[in-house]
Amino acid sequence: MKQTTRTTFLTPDRLPSWVERFAAAHGGLASTEDTDDGVLLAMQDGSTALLSPPWPDDGRPGRGAGLVKRLVSLASQERRFALVLVRRGGYAVGVASAGTLLFHKVGSVSARSRGGNQASAVVERVGAEAGRIFAGHGFEYLATGGDKQLVEQTLGSPGLRKYSSLPRLEPLAITDPNMAVLTRAAADFCAVRVRILDTSR
Repeated sequence: MKQTTRTTFLTPDRLPSWVERFAAAHGGLASTEDTDDGVLLAMQDGSTALLSPPWPDDGRPGRGAGLVKRLVSLASQERRFALVLVRRGGYAVGVASAGTLLFHKVGSVSARSRGGNQASAVVERVGAEAGRIFAGHGFEYLATGGDKQLVEQTLGSPGLRKYSSLPRLEPLAITDPNMAVLTRAAADFCAVRVRILDTSR
């Protein structure tokens, strides 16, 4: 028996048909379970798919008959969030809603700007740019990605400290925080995260 794992992101409107196709390809649906991490679908052949909503219900749960429909309803709610994507040498920050960037700034940082200390230069630059982008805009969550240590240092900078207590969405793994990555991240943070365990014989 061979097992493979993968993660994909699906917009809420695509999820019901994806579940149908996944079940059909794996001998049918064996069980559906509500877990702390999302809706767990178990297939007859042993494969599973964990469907995680982009945000908690926060007192605004989804509606519908069945766990999948309620998850789709929850994930379809438009919620505004701030993005902070940071790696050494580059950053991307923005404010997004419904998978679309409303405001953004992308840039690079040279180590020369802080006497050769690239990490300090990145934290200082991103903190200042993000603080400027976020000012005057309301949002409910922080969405982060990239270098975890740099992200935390950036959120602790003077310009962003007041936002650090906001609820966080599950981080994304990113390699290069450029404009294309920021645009994709704005969509993925609003999508249903599907973790698949595929069992084949």
